[in-house]
Amino acid sequence: MTLTSTDAPLSTEELAAVIAADIPAGSFVNLGIGQPTRIADHLTPAQEVVLHTENGMLGMGPAAGPDEVDADLTNAGKVPVTELPGAAYFHHADSFAMMRGGHLDVCVLGAYQVAATGDLANWHTGRADDIPAVGGAMDLAIGAKSVRVMMSLFGRDGSPKLVPACTYPLTGVACVSRVYTDHGVFAVGDDTLAPGEVGVLATFGTTVAGLQERLSVALVDRT
Repeated sequence: MTLTSTDAPLSTEELAAVIAADIPAGSFVNLGIGQPTRIADHLTPAQEVVLHTENGMLGMGPAAGPDEVDADLTNAGKVPVTELPGAAYFHHADSFAMMRGGHLDVCVLGAYQVAATGDLANWHTGRADDIPAVGGAMDLAIGAKSVRVMMSLFGRDGSPKLVPACTYPLTGVACVSRVYTDHGVFAVGDDTLAPGEVGVLATFGTTVAGLQERLSVALVDRT
């Protein structure tokens, strides 16, 4: 897919649609807890993407509507979902074997921080009152063939989440290749980039120059 810049920042649903359209057809995909689960609602049958959820299901469909809720049919975030024809269920251990064994083509995770090197921090902020919640993120970070991140580019205090180096505890090292945010899409950990550089693939409601003013990483325009 060719990513297209827009005149305004993207909403969560708009960003989910962009990511869904950017997933290669026929992929086996895991969507992380939180914002990434929205991507399921924007995949099309023509893409033939098979969704995996770590609590033991292949062939997950979109979120369940009010009249479709089955209390025994949820994703890893305990959100009611639907099943597609041919869906399969299996033991939690088998699900993690799929994740760790390199059988997933793509995973999309949320994050607290992503470094220019592709390092990922998404399970703990380091604050004493936070509850550590790594879940299957470490398994996905090392097991999926392509690790992508969906997050807001800036925190509530305006601090960037795309950084030269993560300051939060790491989930994985040099594992992320693409970062999708409300203000732009970025390539990280790319061998064609110099150390500390990040490729800008699209901008939403801003420019590369405008982003450079707010980010400490060196941006390379690839829009």
